[in-house]
Amino acid sequence: MKAVKKIPLAGPVLNGNERKYVLDCIDTGWISANGKYVNEFESTFAEFCGVKHAISCANGTVALHLPLLAYGIEPGDEIIIPSFTYIATANAIKYCGAQPVLVDSEENTWNMDPNKIEEKITPRTKGIIVVHLYGHPVDMDPIMEIAKKHNLFVIEDAAEAHGAKYKGKVVGSIGDVGTFSFFGNKIISTGEGGMITTNDSELAAKMKLLRGQGMDPNKRYWFNVVGYNYRMTNLQAAVGLGQLENIRWHLDQRRRVANAYIEKLSPYANLLELQPEMAWAKHSYWMVSILLSENVKAERDEIMQSLEDDGIETRPLFYPMHHLPPYYEERVYPVADRVSARGFNIPTNATLTDEDIEYICNRVIYHCSNNI
Repeated sequence: MKAVKKIPLAGPVLNGNERKYVLDCIDTGWISANGKYVNEFESTFAEFCGVKHAISCANGTVALHLPLLAYGIEPGDEIIIPSFTYIATANAIKYCGAQPVLVDSEENTWNMDPNKIEEKITPRTKGIIVVHLYGHPVDMDPIMEIAKKHNLFVIEDAAEAHGAKYKGKVVGSIGDVGTFSFFGNKIISTGEGGMITTNDSELAAKMKLLRGQGMDPNKRYWFNVVGYNYRMTNLQAAVGLGQLENIRWHLDQRRRVANAYIEKLSPYANLLELQPEMAWAKHSYWMVSILLSENVKAERDEIMQSLEDDGIETRPLFYPMHHLPPYYEERVYPVADRVSARGFNIPTNATLTDEDIEYICNRVIYHCSNNI
């Protein structure tokens, strides 16, 4: 059985004012880091998340690095993170010379397990970075309680979770800081770009200072600190604003796609499982992820290759940090190990038709069924 077309895993949909706003930047000459769209994108995103401050920046990794710098993280400090995440979460800590301390995942959500955090806290621990993996919120209440008890800050890595909610609160507004990515495959995109959210005005001022080479906001070209060129351009912000104006549509389309997958694949629990949506959560479905059951004897990569042959693009779930050379540990993190080894993402984007989803599900079921 051959696919009539290649079905991509992800891709941006630019169906709003993106082109209009970008052309305005070009026509007016405001294409660099200064311009009205930067401010408009930031203020609109802050309103969307329900926070006082939103600070745009060059990408999602920078969005993680800036708050760590603003908190004064330095060599010898430790930051607790999930092992099962994208490497940027750990790298931002290393940029400061500090050490990521890894925690295993929950069985149900695949997110950081709150019950395994306190055992990793030492006198050197300064903060916790949670990751709302693939768009599903972390169970934040117990983590915020632990942080308060031990005087730790909490950063929400919401790179994959625009618009996701925890107990009715938009992610990025629950911890001390939220960080977002606008890479081309995200729910909304600026090509490359990031955003930081916070209600802490002092911290926001520090991050803005560091973002712009450390230039004194009241004395042009005067620098009291070593800063970074981490700014977003007006062109990127123009695209971002056009995307953000349509974010409800983008989120609705993700949910449409996810619900169709759930309806068609849930009856095959003997073959696979999907990342669930907990009762207290609203999943943003950046990616729909499949976890092969032990009944499927084929390796994950074999199933993915069969789907590739069918014209369906997939990708493996992240490798846990403790498997990667910069952060390698010999210890086992059972949940992260299992989910990573048996899981993969299937196409999740707003362009998918009902026929596409039907075809993808049929091929997934076929290949899994033939390998039991």
